[in-house]
Amino acid sequence: MENKSTVTHVILTGGVGSRLWPLSRKSQPKQYLELFAGKSLFEMTVERNRNLANQIMVVGNIDNCHLSKNVLDKVGTSYIDIVEATPRNTAAAIAFAAFASDPEAILIVTPSDHIIANSEAYEAAINEAVEKASNGHIVTFGILPTKPETGYGYIERKGDTVLSFREKPNQVTAREFIARGNFLWNSGMFCFKASVFLAELQAFTPEVYEKSKIAWEANKSGQLDLELSLEIPSISIDYAVMERSKKIKVVTSEFLWSDLGSFESVYDYLHSNGHPVDANGNMVIGTTNFTAFVGLKNTIFVHTDSANLILQKDCSQDVKNIYNALERENPALLQ
Repeated sequence: MENKSTVTHVILTGGVGSRLWPLSRKSQPKQYLELFAGKSLFEMTVERNRNLANQIMVVGNIDNCHLSKNVLDKVGTSYIDIVEATPRNTAAAIAFAAFASDPEAILIVTPSDHIIANSEAYEAAINEAVEKASNGHIVTFGILPTKPETGYGYIERKGDTVLSFREKPNQVTAREFIARGNFLWNSGMFCFKASVFLAELQAFTPEVYEKSKIAWEANKSGQLDLELSLEIPSISIDYAVMERSKKIKVVTSEFLWSDLGSFESVYDYLHSNGHPVDANGNMVIGTTNFTAFVGLKNTIFVHTDSANLILQKDCSQDVKNIYNALERENPALLQ
């Protein structure tokens, strides 16, 4: 890849995976669960990008940085560690990575909890994004949709020009997006020069820029101060920069992609890789104990030592409601 010496893979490891409770807990978020042939999503993210960048930077938090270290030690990969004292959303997390980088460095920013297949298409998309970033653009990756999905945000585009970003739609709107043919799923992946991102952040959300800069300049070996961090507004990169900048380009990506943000997507992935289901489409996750489903179809049984979950596959998005209720009523079950 051209400019390889200037490319840094930035891995964001925030999030608690509330829609995958009880598998995912605050002490073991979904990106660290070794559900995928003995590997975690975090490990697969590291491996996928290892040959596309010359260094890795991990932006995590005080509660999960040790989990990232365990994986990177396991695969023998050195990295730059940025440890947030408290979550301040993606605008600040990416700002820290940019402040830690050479201004001309190109950053490939990815979440740590996505499934991606078709490495050739993925590498082609990354190469296209790096080229656009080299020319001063801020690049987002849009995924060609395969169905009217309500769990993803969408990008409306004409060619590689972004016309608008859309929030997660209802089913009717999602069908309309698919029918119109110029909408892509928003992958939450980005590529840009560190200096370009910071200039746009400063222009559109100066308070996030200034407070993040102050917190970064006071870091101690990548560890950020809690009091200074709490001063930073908690804003997503979408709201802070992507929806406002005139420098945005989209790479239309043909690799297979899922954010595994629901048990339905986990079910589909595991089933496609040989995980057993019964004659009525029922699946067991988390135990090898004999489990029988009577009178049920497309049901998922999730077992852990401290909690079980039984759900209809098409109700997967509702699991976050259980998580929110437990946060109020029994927070120990979230740990």
